[in-house]
Amino acid sequence: MLLSPQATDSEISSLPFKRVSVDSNASILTDIYQADVNIVIWENKLSHQILNDINQIMLTTERLNIKFTAAPDDVEQALKDCADVLQDKPSLYCHIALLTDMFCTLFDLKRVGVRLAILDNAMCPKFHVDKVPCRLITTLYGVATEWLTNHKVDRSKLGAGSLGLPDEISGIIESDQDIKKMTTGDVILLKGEGWYNNENGGAVHRSPAISKNERRLLLTLDFIE
Repeated sequence: MLLSPQATDSEISSLPFKRVSVDSNASILTDIYQADVNIVIWENKLSHQILNDINQIMLTTERLNIKFTAAPDDVEQALKDCADVLQDKPSLYCHIALLTDMFCTLFDLKRVGVRLAILDNAMCPKFHVDKVPCRLITTLYGVATEWLTNHKVDRSKLGAGSLGLPDEISGIIESDQDIKKMTTGDVILLKGEGWYNNENGGAVHRSPAISKNERRLLLTLDFIE
């Protein structure tokens, strides 16, 4: 929530303090369990082999929208079964399987919801929060997810509160300078409103705008109820 200079002490004390945790070591992902953290970013660099696999897919594949649920040990085979284009891309599907295993281990999940898609438009173009406990997002190709630090958000402008106005004029942020941008390859954990005791503290994020003839390759991992 954005506060006016006249904000009272009671208004300030009632706000949930949430921070972002960032590091280049994958172990940073465990910070999601800290009560005052609602975004964790692993600044991951994709290997040349993974990038080569991704580039081949983007050069040869116009459409891709894979969705399935699987146990961590079954993810590699499920990816290959869903799309022929992934049959000879071992570095990529091993990377996705590794992320899935890390996600399931972190949250003690038996199965996970996997989505791998090529996008040519902004899937969720307005800032929003997810109603899930936690979601993993990584952009494997193209422009990456945008997010806001908790103290830079006027949550009253989320959803219907925006009155249908674009983020840039709805009042949800004071300045475009407040918008943070991930880098391709980065892995982000977004704590949602469904996380225990995280009401009104869900991570605020959106899909980036995509220029004409621009595309993204996006991977998301979700809890399965």
